[in-house]
This record gives sequence, C-alpha cells and structure tokens, in this order.
Amino acid sequence: MAELDGMVALVAGGTSGIGHATAGLLLSRGASVALCGVEDGQVQAVGQRFRAEYGAAAVLATTVDVTREDEVRRWIGQAAGFFGALDAVVTAVGIQTYGSVAGSESVEFERTMDVNVKGAYLVIKHAVPELRRRGGGAVVAVSSVQAFASQDGVAAYSASKGALNALVRSVAVDEAAHGIRANAVCPASVDTPMLRASARRFGDGTDAGEQQLLDQWGAMHPLGRIARPQEVAEVIAFLAGERASFVTGVSLPVDGGLLCRLAVALPG
Repeated sequence: MAELDGMVALVAGGTSGIGHATAGLLLSRGASVALCGVEDGQVQAVGQRFRAEYGAAAVLATTVDVTREDEVRRWIGQAAGFFGALDAVVTAVGIQTYGSVAGSESVEFERTMDVNVKGAYLVIKHAVPELRRRGGGAVVAVSSVQAFASQDGVAAYSASKGALNALVRSVAVDEAAHGIRANAVCPASVDTPMLRASARRFGDGTDAGEQQLLDQWGAMHPLGRIARPQEVAEVIAFLAGERASFVTGVSLPVDGGLLCRLAVALPG
C-alpha cells in the first residue's frame, strides 16, 4: 500500500510503543517520517533500522526532550528543512504515573503534565506554522481512555489525558480555517513497554506474573485481550491521511469496547 506517497509526517515519541508502530506504518505506506525520542541510543538504533528498510531520504531520527521548547523548535525546523514540508503531526509522548491527589507529590503531578500535555503542546505549537505553509494538514495526539474514565490512583495521568483531549479540540477549532484537522486517539490497554512496566510494578516480579497480569487486564475488555500497538497505529494513520478529510475535533476510543461496558453486572 502506497496511499501515503508524498506525505511528510512528524512523530514525537516514535522510538517506542504506539509511536514506533505508527512511524513504521506510515513509512510502509509511502510517507517520509521525522521521528524523535528522548533516549539517544534508542533514537539512533530505530533510525538506523528504518533507514535500512525505507531509505535514508525517508527517515530523520532526532533526540529531543519535548518538554524543552528550544529542542522542539530546532527539531521541527530541521525536519521541515530536511523534507521541505510537513503534512501530519503525531504526538505519542507520555509517561504513566501513579497516586491519588492526596497521596502523590506535587512534583510528580508537574512532571506528568510537563511531558503529557506541555510536550504535546510544544510539538503542535511549532508544527502548526509548517502545516499552514503547506495549506493544511493533520494533527493526531495519542491520549487514553483515562481522559473519559479513571482508575484508582492515577490522578495526574488521568488529568493529563483529559487536558490533552481539550487541547486537541482547541486546535481543531482554531486551525480549521487553515485546513488543519486535529484529533485524539484514546487507547485502552496496549502491549507497549509502558504497560509492561506497569505489569512488572504490580505483579510478582516474574515474567510469568507480568504476563498473567496483562492477561487479566485484557480479559476486562469486551474483546478479551489487550491491543497491539499496530492496531492503534492503523487508526492514527487513517486520521492523518486524506481518507479522514472531514474528521476533526474527535477523541476516538480505540479500546476493545472497554468504555461501553458498565461495571455493574447481572448475576449468573
């Protein structure tokens, strides 16, 4: 499939999890991709693999701390210069933190908002002028079902995802006149390094215990399993492309039916 031939996409958080799957899918469908991550070794390894598969002219991999505006501005300028244009922006940066409002430290709340909200804001802020110069484009933010409903003990994370959805709606409204669409995808449990880190944290410390917990979480979804990163990437690619040309301001659950089931069940 080469339906994205000619597209230039920016993928923040493109070295791991959903962002990595998205970068690979976009490349496989003909897009050129500028991706970033925060760990230099991982950035270089991912960039090398993608360049070997899709060609050096199609891939730009850069180490960026998205909470630092100077680094974000420099990265997006470099990407626009390297490819000559920018058509789509995917923000897949995020950290998972735990604790209730009363039971967590304010510094942890600030760090969560810094990465999950400010990071996305800075990427979108500095990418929008490039999209405007192109005559329009798409913004897709990776959010979470926890923007709609919260687990126990994830106050900062849930708040950050709710804020991210609101940010995306504002971008959709403010940039519509410039031909820019903005949407959020809201996954439930996805088999990513972040989810596996959570399973290790709350499991018994063994590989078997980690997998058992992942299976238990998967069973809570009506489809009976957790998602693969590629399944979320498919939705992101759709929203980034022309087939979603009349879709904007949407926060779309990609959740295996998790949000549609009430917790109160009939007996039997």
